[in-house]
Amino acid sequence: MVARVRPLAFDGAGTDRFAGLAARSTGSTSYDRLVLLSGDRVELQAVRSGAVTVLGVVSLPVSTGRWYTLRLEESGTTVRGYVDGALVGSGPSQSATGRLGVQTFRASADFDDVVAQTGGGTGPSPGTPASGSPSAPASPSPSTSASVPPGSTLIVAPTGDDAAAGTLAAPLRTIQRAVDLARPGTTIALRGGTYAPATNVQLVKSGTAAAPYTITNYAGERVLLDAEQMPHTPAPLDASIPNAERGAIHIEASYWRIVGIEIAHGPYGIFCRDCSDNVFDRLVTRDNYETGLHIQGASSRNQVLNLDSYGNHDPRKNGESADGLAVKEGSGTGNVVRGARLWNNVDDGFDAWEFLSPITIESSVAWGNGVNRWNFPDFAGDGNGFKLGGGDEDLPAGHVVRDSIAFDNAQGGFIDNANPGALRLDHVTAWRNGGTGVDVADAAATVTASLAVANRVQVSLGSSASSGNSWDLGGTWTPQSTDASVITGPRTSSGAIASSPFLRPAGGADVGARI
Repeated sequence: MVARVRPLAFDGAGTDRFAGLAARSTGSTSYDRLVLLSGDRVELQAVRSGAVTVLGVVSLPVSTGRWYTLRLEESGTTVRGYVDGALVGSGPSQSATGRLGVQTFRASADFDDVVAQTGGGTGPSPGTPASGSPSAPASPSPSTSASVPPGSTLIVAPTGDDAAAGTLAAPLRTIQRAVDLARPGTTIALRGGTYAPATNVQLVKSGTAAAPYTITNYAGERVLLDAEQMPHTPAPLDASIPNAERGAIHIEASYWRIVGIEIAHGPYGIFCRDCSDNVFDRLVTRDNYETGLHIQGASSRNQVLNLDSYGNHDPRKNGESADGLAVKEGSGTGNVVRGARLWNNVDDGFDAWEFLSPITIESSVAWGNGVNRWNFPDFAGDGNGFKLGGGDEDLPAGHVVRDSIAFDNAQGGFIDNANPGALRLDHVTAWRNGGTGVDVADAAATVTASLAVANRVQVSLGSSASSGNSWDLGGTWTPQSTDASVITGPRTSSGAIASSPFLRPAGGADVGARI
């Protein structure tokens, strides 16, 4: 059972008030429980005839108004609990069967995106606040077939059958069915063709570091997940999209690898909330009705590798928010973007709005963003190559950008967007952008060995430190080549951006990006 839980209030000053999940209930006093406690801890508890035994505990600030993702797993005779993807503990389960539900004690809470799993199956069910013993629990229904052993491969094909075995000779038909059957370590291999589900693919169970889940294209075949039939494609002007319906692929889990597929026309391409230790490798996210790949919330150590994301646009906001790639409105260390190409998106190429932990961006290119190609009225696209933070308040974050290029964007190349943090820009190139090439006037940034040429304004430094850059060295800077056809053309066999002399200084100086 998985749910997002937001404590709203705790009654009194005690440390035993809680909100959480309960499972395998055989009565009002016997069940397994995973709870957020007012004493700033998360506990996995065994409740037996009213007596409580703690099976595991994690010290964690439990704040009212903040969402937490709880996962309570019952497998055989073992129960495990997780908070935001981290293991809380495990122990003997209450019984072989029983009801499940949500629970509070001297507290109020919101419960959202509640998902009940049985036999590996997943399916969203409505979540509502509750109190006292588990009430109105969902009754498990048997799975239609057994899940696969860990480490196995499931084959999916557009012409398959969800009652099949998931082999090369007898593939499954839908990605979601394969996800439901998978166990940590499973590889889901998609045969070539177009998949056009009417609802999004939900990834709400986590793998492990040793046994991640993998979704990949089979033997290099071209796979398109066309989400045009899903809700909100597009959403009307000023509409909102419910959390669980964001993304052709919606992830609230950790240790997933998604490799080598194309996602188009979705209500977001991939939407990843409170997700960590995931790898997004050699993906194409294009022409979605919101951001191509969006990471949000408590999310750490995600890797975005060799992404192509373009043509994403949002009619519901007249272009205000659809970026190529966004890591925003959250926190979490160790997130890395490498080898991304982000172009012709309606808002920004990359957006780190209100993400409070450092993100590292390397060997990436953003161009052509912020142009109203869709003839939106009251156009609101920002048009920056790399937007490095910002927010409604001064929210510092020390993002790092290396060896990256921003060109032909409607506005800025690399901008701090009023982020006062200790940004680091090294060997970046800004060329022919409609605004400022490198704008770190509000940051406490360090900019080194970077190149700004042919922008409306080359650089705005404020009090940021600057050394070895084109504007520090002076003189005339002429590129070896302004032919972008290689850098914007086919990738190499490994998925990397093909190398070229594009925008390298004609004199060979070690200034600017080398891609």
